[in-house]
Amino acid sequence: MTCQPTRTPAEIDIPSLRDKYRVEREKRLRPDGQRQYFRPSGEVVASYAADPHQPIKSRAPVSEEIDVIILGGGWGGIMAAYHLTKAGVTHFRNVDTAGDFGGVWYWNRYPGIQCDNESYCYLPLLEEMGFMPSKKFADGWEIYEYARSIAAKFGFADKALFHTHINSLRWDEKLNRWRVGTNRGDDIRARFVIVACGVLNMPKLPSIPGIDKFKGKVFHTARWDYQYTGGSYGSPVLDKLADKRVAIVGTGATAIQAVPHLGKYAEHLYVVQRTPSSVDERPNPPTDPAWVKSLESGWQKQRQANFHRSAMEFLAPGETDLVCDIWTEITRNLHAELAAEGWPQLTPQEFMARREVVDYRVMERLRHRIDEIVANKQVAESLKPYYRFLCKRPLSSDDFYPTFNRPNVSLIDVSDSKGLERITEKGFVVGDKEYAVDCIIFASGFEVTSDLKRRWGVDVVQGRGGKSIYDHWPDGYETLHGTMTNEFPNQFYIGYIQGGLNASVTEQFGQQGYHIAYIVSEALKRKAAVVEPSKQAQDAYVKHFREIEIDLSEFQRTCPPGYFNNEGEEKPKWALFRGYGYGWDAFQKLLKDWRDQGDMEGLVLTR
Repeated sequence: MTCQPTRTPAEIDIPSLRDKYRVEREKRLRPDGQRQYFRPSGEVVASYAADPHQPIKSRAPVSEEIDVIILGGGWGGIMAAYHLTKAGVTHFRNVDTAGDFGGVWYWNRYPGIQCDNESYCYLPLLEEMGFMPSKKFADGWEIYEYARSIAAKFGFADKALFHTHINSLRWDEKLNRWRVGTNRGDDIRARFVIVACGVLNMPKLPSIPGIDKFKGKVFHTARWDYQYTGGSYGSPVLDKLADKRVAIVGTGATAIQAVPHLGKYAEHLYVVQRTPSSVDERPNPPTDPAWVKSLESGWQKQRQANFHRSAMEFLAPGETDLVCDIWTEITRNLHAELAAEGWPQLTPQEFMARREVVDYRVMERLRHRIDEIVANKQVAESLKPYYRFLCKRPLSSDDFYPTFNRPNVSLIDVSDSKGLERITEKGFVVGDKEYAVDCIIFASGFEVTSDLKRRWGVDVVQGRGGKSIYDHWPDGYETLHGTMTNEFPNQFYIGYIQGGLNASVTEQFGQQGYHIAYIVSEALKRKAAVVEPSKQAQDAYVKHFREIEIDLSEFQRTCPPGYFNNEGEEKPKWALFRGYGYGWDAFQKLLKDWRDQGDMEGLVLTR
């Protein structure tokens, strides 16, 4: 079936909506910004390093020399390991605080967890693995098992050090190696380091007064406690909550998946919301075997490229939207409008103005959807998102809104107080009312765009002369190609770091891993002990990157506080969407041309 544009309200008052967006943003802004959150340390909820899924086994400290150490066993670490293996570099280890590969899919096992965008694009290496997800939005357990299977198939599963936290990385000038220190007493001398910590690796909690006074049960959704709730990862029947009053704090991606299960089983559920998410319908059919048989070699790369154009750039005239869901709706609708007009010539400013109109229409459609589902009009109004489409992560669920029609479910809107006011021994307070609960679950997210040290969680990262990376980048990244930085030789980065952006994060991480594996393998072939960008080459790239960077500050000014804008900043220095201004394909061509040139221009190789 051909993907069709959606039906959106034609008559909308954009000036009034623009004012409404501004008012809703301003009422949620807080002067403390990212300081309103803190890292779980065990004092209030279990430490972020505590593992509820499997016991931590004792082991002897490791002392060794190795070619590469990879910080992380999530998708970034897995893709780095895969590409190193394909490039013939096999003397490496992944290190992770988790008990296995999987990253966010290892830690997050809350009820209802699924992929947020379609699995056929999100899960990497499907053709290389001969694997196909069971449905469009795969369950968390399937993604976790698939991540593990990649490590097993390509021979690096047994090399990893799990339940191990790296607390120091120090460049040793005499050895020309990185000295890697861990909480297990290891002393690893690595020629190269790949930092692949991810952006969803460090849970955070809101700094609510009295949070340490509550006498009931508290946990973060990334460390779900099935012993308390009942059920299990594979069977989330939360039967132990039948006599429990439960509060879940947050209504982001995690909450919209967990809330329907909590509402089904809890005696009473309070959903505490500061800023609502946009939630569309979620058709999630099983994968069609006939469709799978029809696919030709290279189908996944083509589909990922199509999804990227639909979600983050634009489809070519005549191109079909292959993914056809909430992520691609704005492009699909605007594409249909321009096609009907015979593809008028538009300036970039005219094109963005047209896109903004479609954005307002799509968001209005999503608000109308709430009125059609939620019976209580006051609750429905509180659930409506008033902001631009990509201000918060777009979500989909067929069960979230209907949950608020249950008599045992209450929405607690805390937008006026900019969050929960305080927590008591018995529960939480909003306005002049105390709500007594047995359990508080924090769906408060991760350190995504907060300061680098908070996100990486590595206390010491010292390059030449003992210089700290956190001092080296006081105002954001400065790199060559988003891959390496001067004064930190033989160190590489995977993430949203001054490079190309792709709508499929695993494709982005994969291409970064491929480029890094090329540099590492070439350095080893050329018997180079040290590889480092020259200051001149780095400065030239940073200048180029910033000159062509798309200025998103006006867009960020309209968005409510959240992790995309580091709680309300106009120009967050660690923003996810600060990408290469000419687009993904142009950035990949830049790197390919650089590799094809063969002289590793801009890198200083020392034998």
